[in-house]
Amino acid sequence: MPEEKPERVDAYLVAGGRFHDIDYARLELLKLLSEHPYIRVKVGSDYEDTASITSASMLISYTCDIRPSENAQIGIRDWVNDGGRWLALHGTNSALDFDPPNPVGSPRCFPIWAELLGSQFISHPPIAPFPVQVSDPDHWLVEGIEPFETDDELYLCEYHDRDSLHPLMQTEWQGETPGFVDSDWTDCDPVHLIMYLKSHGKGKILYNNLGHCRGHWDMTEAVKYYPQIERCSWEIPQYHELLRRGIRWALGEEG
Repeated sequence: MPEEKPERVDAYLVAGGRFHDIDYARLELLKLLSEHPYIRVKVGSDYEDTASITSASMLISYTCDIRPSENAQIGIRDWVNDGGRWLALHGTNSALDFDPPNPVGSPRCFPIWAELLGSQFISHPPIAPFPVQVSDPDHWLVEGIEPFETDDELYLCEYHDRDSLHPLMQTEWQGETPGFVDSDWTDCDPVHLIMYLKSHGKGKILYNNLGHCRGHWDMTEAVKYYPQIERCSWEIPQYHELLRRGIRWALGEEG
C-alpha cells in the first residue's frame, strides 16, 4: 500500500507588540513549526485579519499590548467556540499603559478577550529565577517534565472563572511589583498559573505565559539602547519541549 501522507494544515501566527524582541520570538516559533513540514503558516502582527485566522485550523500568538478590536475578539471567540485550537503565549493577555516615569497600568480594556483567554496580565515582579511546578503530572502536555527553575517574568494575573481553567504548571509567590500601578501582591493567593488549558465551546486554548525576550532596541520608548539581551525561558530545554508539545496539541493531538 502507498505510504499515507499527512494533509496540509493551515496555521496563523500572530507575533507583534511592544517591549519584546518580537523578531526573535517569531523566528523561534517558525523554526519549531517548520519541524512539521505540512504546516503552512501565515504571519501577522495583530489579530485583525480575522478572515485568515478563522480559516486556519490553529492559532499561535506571541504578543504584548496588542489590543484586538471588538470585531476581532468576537471573531476569534466564535472560531474557538466552533472548534479552533489556540496556543497563546506570554503577553497575549496583556494591555499596558506605559508613560514613564509613571507606573505601568494594566487597563481592563478588553473583557471579551480576557474572558476568552481566562486571564489578564496585571503585573510582574522584577525578572529573577523562580521555581515552576507541574500541577497535573499525568497530563501528556507536562508528563515527565520535572520541576524546574527559570529566569523569567512571573506573570500575576486576574483570572476569569478560575475554576474553569485546567492548571498544568504553576508557581507560588507573594510580594510587591515596583513600577506597576497594581503593585501590592502581599496578600494575594500565592498560587499563580504558568500554563493551563481552557475549553470554550468545541474548541480549546492552551496558555503558557513564560517566554519573555528583549533585545537592545525594544525599549526605545524609555531608553535608546537597552543594556542587556534577555532570553529567559527560551534558553532552557523545558520551554522548547513545552512549545513542541503545544504545537502537537494545536494540531489536534490528545496524548
